[in-house]
Amino acid sequence: MTPFLAELLGTMLLILMGGGVVANVCLDKTKGKGAGWMAITTAWALGVFIGVVVAGPYSGAHLNPAISIGLALGGSFPWCKVCSYIIAQMIGAMIGAFLVWVVYKDHFDASSDPTAKLGVFSTIPEIHHPLINFLAEMIGTFALMFVVFYITDGKVTVTYENNSTLPIGLGSVGAIPVAFTVWVIGLSLGGPTGYAINPARDLGPRIMHQLLPIKGKGSSQWGYAWIPVLGPIAGAALAALLFLIIKNYPV
Repeated sequence: MTPFLAELLGTMLLILMGGGVVANVCLDKTKGKGAGWMAITTAWALGVFIGVVVAGPYSGAHLNPAISIGLALGGSFPWCKVCSYIIAQMIGAMIGAFLVWVVYKDHFDASSDPTAKLGVFSTIPEIHHPLINFLAEMIGTFALMFVVFYITDGKVTVTYENNSTLPIGLGSVGAIPVAFTVWVIGLSLGGPTGYAINPARDLGPRIMHQLLPIKGKGSSQWGYAWIPVLGPIAGAALAALLFLIIKNYPV
């Protein structure tokens, strides 16, 4: 599998599970109607887990333009690959959102609340306050990016009797700390905006909300769309800066 396809498939699975749980909880006449925030944050975290398991061995499983940009700023990822990763992530997010719509089409038709329908695709702040909403996305992504640096920068090795060492990978287990990080961010910091913390996760599905023939869908709220794109990028950049400072100038 190529890194491009790995990022596409991993992001597709992430959005399929994440958007799927929101549809299950928020749309009418579903089995999971009203299951609540714990169900949503847990499924998003597990969606990250399966996306990382699939894509990790082939691309490093960024699944998020902010992660790709942050790793490049931190010197852990080549800039020449950032554009192709972001394109793959956007395509994957759009396909994942489309599949959620296919699975829940009857429930979209049965629901009358346009806000609930948009919420399946994209984030919506509970209180519209651009500065606070931006800071919430920035701080949440800062936490994610900063932890990712320490996951990817860590070295796990086996030492032999002759003192030689061999680096070993965590394999699928390496997806667990990332999933837990996303889970705790959702539980702790996700209340104000719904914690996009990923430009592709919000922008790709929002485009699909605009394009798909969803009955009574209402506005795609493009006036808000810049916040879950630029906020996560700013948070990832700040995390990269702090990581470089700590790494190069240890106290």
